[in-house]
Formats: sequence, structure tokens, C-alpha cells
Amino acid sequence: MFETLVLAGVLLWWADRVAGARLLAAFLGGFALWVVGNELPNWWGPAAEPVALKLVSLAPFISTFFFHFCVVFCRVPLGRLGVAAAYALGAVASLAALLGQPGHLVWSDHVGWIFIAGQLGWLASIAWIILGAGGVAVLLRGLTVARPPARQQIAAVTCSCIWGLLCLSGYGLVLLDLPLFPFQLLLLPLYPVILVYGILRWGVFVANAWAGRALVWTLLLTIGLGIVGLMPLLLPFESRWLSGLAVAAGCLALSGPVRRFVQRLIYPGGSASVADLQAWRDALLPAESLAELGTLAGQLLSRRLGTQVEVVFDVATEPTLPRLNCRPGPWRVELQGWAAAPPGQRHVAELFGSLVLEAAMRVEQAQQLAARERERQLQARLAELGALAATVAHDIRNPLNIIAMAVATAPSDTRREVAEQVDRIAHLTRDLLEYAKPWKLNPAPVDISALVRSVARRQPEVTLGPGLQQPLTAPLDARRVEQALTNLVENARTASSGAVFVDADSDARGLHLHVCDNGPGVPESLRERLFEPFASRSPGGTGLGLAIVARVMSAHGGTAALTERAGWRTCFTLSFPHGQLHA
Repeated sequence: MFETLVLAGVLLWWADRVAGARLLAAFLGGFALWVVGNELPNWWGPAAEPVALKLVSLAPFISTFFFHFCVVFCRVPLGRLGVAAAYALGAVASLAALLGQPGHLVWSDHVGWIFIAGQLGWLASIAWIILGAGGVAVLLRGLTVARPPARQQIAAVTCSCIWGLLCLSGYGLVLLDLPLFPFQLLLLPLYPVILVYGILRWGVFVANAWAGRALVWTLLLTIGLGIVGLMPLLLPFESRWLSGLAVAAGCLALSGPVRRFVQRLIYPGGSASVADLQAWRDALLPAESLAELGTLAGQLLSRRLGTQVEVVFDVATEPTLPRLNCRPGPWRVELQGWAAAPPGQRHVAELFGSLVLEAAMRVEQAQQLAARERERQLQARLAELGALAATVAHDIRNPLNIIAMAVATAPSDTRREVAEQVDRIAHLTRDLLEYAKPWKLNPAPVDISALVRSVARRQPEVTLGPGLQQPLTAPLDARRVEQALTNLVENARTASSGAVFVDADSDARGLHLHVCDNGPGVPESLRERLFEPFASRSPGGTGLGLAIVARVMSAHGGTAALTERAGWRTCFTLSFPHGQLHA
């Protein structure tokens, strides 16, 4: 009884950290009253029967607190009506038992005086069983939908309920008058301990310190009793002094190993050796991106600590799990959601975080080196292409002029066809030179809305969206951006043979321009290499329009992408980041 009241007080002390803690404290207080009701006749004799019956009759109403706690703890959307029905059932059953005669006392050689239920007692017991079974059903439902660490808490409460049912089965042995000692009843005092610790083990890590001390002393006491029991077998005479000395020496010698064992049991992963650090460092090596590193690191740390932990990179949201949040510039790690964690686990998390930062810097450097290598290879290819384009442009210009003059006296249809093909070759030559030659941006504040309106005036059937109705000023190279927009709009008009829609919006990442049409769309086979030179050849096109668009955006530190937009079959988006441009 006293331990149950103490545990109820502990729950009230930490009520702000555990959902439904006050309801569980009320249930434990009621459970203590129920225990008093069962033991009162054994303490004071059969004369205490009337008071004891009143206390035992409260069992159905006490169970409603447990049911309500399960609903709150598991966050099951039962609603006020369902909870009110549970309270009504418990209250009516308890009130009927209080006003009538729920049962009577009988003597048992095993447990002393025990209650035998009458008709009202059985009705109260049925209500108690319904409410208890309902609470367990809610717990099982919570197990299927909850996420760690809530799932571990619910599992612990469920296990404590199973323990309680096993203990109460001892009353069944007594009521059936079986020739067996109801040893299960001896374990009943552990029920509230398991229930409360199962919750606090995951919800309030500080409770583990008290559980650890209690377990250490229990194990040392057991060892001492074992030594006392072995002394008569080891000594041919009885000596209290030698027995006491042996107990003291044994407990002193084993106190360190016992404490370390309990530390590992209560705080899994509470320390890290040099070998652990090297193993973690090696395990993090395969990660090639920050996302992959976060997933791998979260799995390693969760496995070591025995509870779910997430490792993220520069995330601003509130954590639902203990989190290692790695922030760049310069790299640092923040422990979020670890306020109640024991020092051992925090220390391991901090050590592990330093390894994650080391791996993050390695991944970042590798990505930068890869980006620089890609840029170097691109510049080398562009230089080759530029030299080739200049040679081709020089060598092809004279033959084109000769071809044009040779058909001067030809029929008009022939002259028109030759002129179109000559112009097409000249256009390809200009695009090759434009794509391959080195660029130098000339950024200046530009009203993008005005720039888009200027392009739209030269292109028929172009509609502007509401995002372009107000000025949008950004530092850009107006000539290059106009070139990219013109390429996209012309491609859209060619593809759709009609309306083109241009709109703009902005978010935390930057400014976005959208050029959309309802043409046949982009084939799936082209999507991954759409912005490569000669990947797409529209009728009359050179295959370099989208490649030039991508290079313009890359020079501005932005991107060009094929995106999805409601109401349109094809949409290209130009994204300009906030801040300064770079060439």
C-alpha cells in the first residue's frame, strides 16, 4: 500500500512529462485503497468487514481511471462520450455494490480472510473486467499506431497489465479451493512498480538513476545472503565475525562489477571505448551524401542506446524523438530532446555527434571536390566545343554564300527552300558559338516582371500570371535571362501551337519563373538528359536551346528544371536563389 502511494506521488511530481500521469496516480491511489480493503480483515479481524466491503466495492470506479489513462496515454480518439460512458459504468457498478451487499468473508488457510462475491459483487466484477479489458484493448491499439519511444512506453504498460493479471489469478486458486498455494499474490506488490517504471523508463530518464541504485543494492544484498548461506559449507565451525567479514569483502569486491552491470542494463550504451569510436567512424565512411549519412548515423546510435534517435542536418522543426541536429557554418551539433537523458547517454551522444560532424565535413569536401571536377571537365569540353564551333563557323560561311548565289536564278520554290536550310545552318552555327564561348555576366538590378512582359510582347498568345503583376527586382544579367526566356517561350509555342502561360512566385529558396504549355509533353526517355546539348531536337530547332537555358541559370547560381503545375501538361521552371550572383 505504502509503496503504491509513493509511486503515485512520483507520478504527480512528473505529471507534466507523462501524458495522463494524474489519472494513473488516481488509479494507483484507488489500487492502494482496494489493497487496504482486502487486507483490513486480516489486520483487525472480521469486525472490519463492513468498512472493508465498502473499499473493495470501489474497484469498478477505480478501473475507470485506468481506462481513461490508457485513452489519454495512447492518444486514442475515443471522444468525451466514450470516456463518460466508462465513468458512468464504473460509478453505477460501484454505487450498487456500496448500497447493497457485494459479498461476505470466508477463511482461507493460505491467505487468511478473503471475500466471496455475491450477486452484486459479481455485477461489480463484470464491470471491473469490462473496463480493464477496454484499457488493455486501447493499449494494444496504441501499439499498432504509435512511434518510438511512445511504443516502448505503451508496451511497458501492457506488460505490467499482463503481470497484474497473472498476480490476480492467485485469487482464483483460493476461490476454487484448489490445494495449491497462491504464490502469484506474493508478486502483486511489484505490479505498481513495474507499471510506473515502465512508463518512466522511457518518458523520464531520471527515474533510471533511482532504479539503478535500488537494483544495485538488491543484487549486493542477494550476494551477501548467498555468502552467508555458503559459509557453513566452507568453514568447519560457526563464526559470525568471519561470516560478516566475508560478506563485507565479497560485497566490496563485487560492488564495481555489479554497478557496471546495472549501468549497462539500465542505461544501454552508456559508455564508449576507443574501439567503439573507431567502429562508428568506419561504419560512417560509406555515406556519400548528408541524407545518407543522417540515416546511417541514426541507425547506429539508436541501436547502441536501445531507443529511437534521429540524426538530421540543419532542421528547424521541433523534435518528436531525441535528435542530433548537425548545423553547418562552422559545423556544430545540437542535442535536442535530451533534457531528461542521463549523463552517460548524453556523453555517448556527444561523442557520436563529433564523429558525425567529422563525417559531414568529409562528405561536404568530397561533394565540393566533385563539383569542382565537374566544372573543370565542363569548361574543358566547352573550350573544345568553342574552338570547333569557331572553325566550323569560319569554314562554313563561304560555302553557304556560294550556295545562296548559285540558286539566284533557280525557281522561287527552290530559292526559298535553300534559303531556309542556309538560315538553319547559320542558326546552328550561332547557337554553337553562343553555347561554347566563355561568358562574363553583367549583373544589375532588373525588374523581372518588366523583362517577361518585354519578351511576351514579341511572342503572340503569351499569357502572364498574377505573380508578374507587381515588380520583382533581382540582380541579373538581363540579356542572358531574356535569351533563356525567349528560348523557353519559343519552344512552348512550337510544342503547343498555341497558348503559353508565364508566371512567377517566390519562397525561402528564391524566385521562380514558370513557362507552361499544353503541348504533347516531354517523353519519359528524354527527361533525365533534357538539358544536355542535342538531347532534344524540336522541328526546326538546333538542339541547343535548353542547354543554353541551363547554362544561363547555372551562371546565375540557379537551376532550370522540368516541373509539374496544375492545369498544364508541360512546365519549365527557372529558379533564381536569393543573394548575390556568381559567374
